[in-house]
Amino acid sequence: MLGEILEKVGLKYDELTTEERETLHSWVGSVEQSTMSGSKIKDYIQSMKDSVSLELSDSKIGKRQDMYLKARLRNYILLEAFLETPEKAKSALDRAIAGIVSSKK
Repeated sequence: MLGEILEKVGLKYDELTTEERETLHSWVGSVEQSTMSGSKIKDYIQSMKDSVSLELSDSKIGKRQDMYLKARLRNYILLEAFLETPEKAKSALDRAIAGIVSSKK
């Protein structure tokens, strides 16, 4: 089940951090028990944003790792926006697309 989920979003289990793996396992367990709630997902997203922010504050990370972490943080922010309100999600999506377009110029 985990492999299928990750494959759909283009990830591999080995690419996940330990915290992400643990959370994914708890999500799968919750789904199997039908106890998944919106507040649990929002809590997870907030904890992942905090974790990425903490990693970004490390002055010893390389340029590639910095870009990777910023991309992860942007994904969490976008996901959070989708869960909060449709208007906020549209705005976040517009900003993300504008960022992609401006980076290609």
